[in-house]
Amino acid sequence: MYWHRMMQVKVAPVRLLLLRSLCLIVLCLFNGAAADGLVNEEVKRTVDLGTHIAKIQTEIVLLNQGTAAAHSFTLALEPELGSSLAHIGASVKGEEEEDEILQLKETAVQGRSGTFFQVQLPSAIAAGGKLRVKIETVLTHVLRPFPTHITQAERQLVVFQGNHYLYSPYPTRSQTTRVRLASKNVESYTKLGNPSKNDEVIEYGPFKDVPSFSQDTMKIHYENNSPFLTISSITRTIEVSHWGNIAVEETIDLRHTGAFLKGPFSRYDYQRQSDSGISSVKSFKTILPASAQDVYYRDEIGNISTSHLQVLEDSVEVEVRPRFPLFGGWKTHYIIGYNLPSYEYLYTLGDQYALKMRLVDHVYDDQVIDHLTVKLILPEGARNVHLETPYPIDRSPDQLHYTYLDTFGRPVLVATKNNLVEQHIQDMVVHYTFNKILMLQEPLLVVGAFYILFFTVIIYVRLDFSITKDPAAEVRMKVASITEQVLTLVNKRLAQYRHMDEVVNRYKQSRDTGALNSGRKTLESEHRTLTNEIAALQARLKAEGSDLADKVGEIQKLDGQVKELVCQSCQESERLVAGKVKKETYITLEKSLTSKRQELISRIDSFLDAL
Repeated sequence: MYWHRMMQVKVAPVRLLLLRSLCLIVLCLFNGAAADGLVNEEVKRTVDLGTHIAKIQTEIVLLNQGTAAAHSFTLALEPELGSSLAHIGASVKGEEEEDEILQLKETAVQGRSGTFFQVQLPSAIAAGGKLRVKIETVLTHVLRPFPTHITQAERQLVVFQGNHYLYSPYPTRSQTTRVRLASKNVESYTKLGNPSKNDEVIEYGPFKDVPSFSQDTMKIHYENNSPFLTISSITRTIEVSHWGNIAVEETIDLRHTGAFLKGPFSRYDYQRQSDSGISSVKSFKTILPASAQDVYYRDEIGNISTSHLQVLEDSVEVEVRPRFPLFGGWKTHYIIGYNLPSYEYLYTLGDQYALKMRLVDHVYDDQVIDHLTVKLILPEGARNVHLETPYPIDRSPDQLHYTYLDTFGRPVLVATKNNLVEQHIQDMVVHYTFNKILMLQEPLLVVGAFYILFFTVIIYVRLDFSITKDPAAEVRMKVASITEQVLTLVNKRLAQYRHMDEVVNRYKQSRDTGALNSGRKTLESEHRTLTNEIAALQARLKAEGSDLADKVGEIQKLDGQVKELVCQSCQESERLVAGKVKKETYITLEKSLTSKRQELISRIDSFLDAL
């Protein structure tokens, strides 16, 4: 500041020229800026204050006045702005007329306070050469509401306090600063160098021969009703599954960091007047990946039905509308989640996997995130995990996450970072190793679980775990076992009758008497065997004292009658084949025999049902 004021003193032309030369020499020696021979020949700054963050675009023409080539240069930021710095980047024009991003490394300058970055150049600046560099700086929480409390009907005024000059370790020959505001309503602004104002734009400069590390307070008090939304904290959980799905869930704490609402809130005025609560936030748009599915948006109460979803070609837009409008000092908490197909983000080569996803996604335009926590849940069995990020982050100790069918837990990578903006929406890459044979673990666990369940049920049903014996229960079990055998034998005997009917039908067509006699002998033999076995079971029922023995006896009597009818039907078929009875008489007699037989079998079935 002292040297700058000396240069503005009106003196004789010769003395002025000598004084300026002396000042430049002393400044270079004092600040060490001439050590690498770089000078800011021309600086054009554009300070965008149209939102709740400050975006500063700076174009610098670097001139190398030294004798050696310069391979890097230093960027500087005022000490009071160090905590507000969210993003700083540098680029130059490449060979294909595209901006080439330069690498920045934070460093320190001895004897100077502030934040400094060493920028490596893609090609050295030869002695006497020039290079045009673009610097992008994003500052958060530098716009202060003033007044700090406003009513619902008032408009929001904010104050920005910065530097008229480029804070640089190099002297500047010529500089201009253009400030773009959110509106043309300006309460006050500093008048250094007789600036010009045209609607929302204030232009300062040009400033000539500005020494290094120059500071002069720029203060602008103006109207800014843009959404002053800030994400206090966001927890982004990404769960990777090798079965084809990636689940993403974000838990967000959002607050309005503008001027606090003073007085009561009137819903009637808010809906009736378009300018009522003009600085409040009704809704905002969250942009999700184009393949996002099963999107949900809820808070502690439940699903918020006022939201809207729009599927576009390259993205999915969600209109997030809180349950109430957000005024200054108000906050809300909500959860938004969705599913993604893993084939778009997960790459594999043998047992090597690579997941490429965004570390943070787009929540709203000009977003500011005070604190970000990313939890990346990998499949169970993942090992040799390595995380690559486009910018430095803080890694917390890895955790374990247990969910369905997990045995030893899924590895969880935890990363945190503070003060993020839209420039931080970049891809991270996670490399890990996973043995594909572990894909069978969950199906085998399901099969094993069902097998153990069924085996346990079988054991529980079949075994008697009672301490004392129950004689009555044992008798019931024996009787039930005997009756099951009776049912089986009776059904076999009835099946023999149906088989004999088939033999008789074939005999009437073939007139083969030998086949008929053979079938009759088989029926007699097997019927005798089955009847004896049933009689033995009937005797066992009597020995157990069961009244079912009488019913088995009735079944035996009825079966004897059925057998007589079957034999009679066989005899009548022989008479028909021999011509001893007319066909019409045979048909009538056969219908009568069949009717009687069906009646007897029905009575047998009723006794069987009672067993």
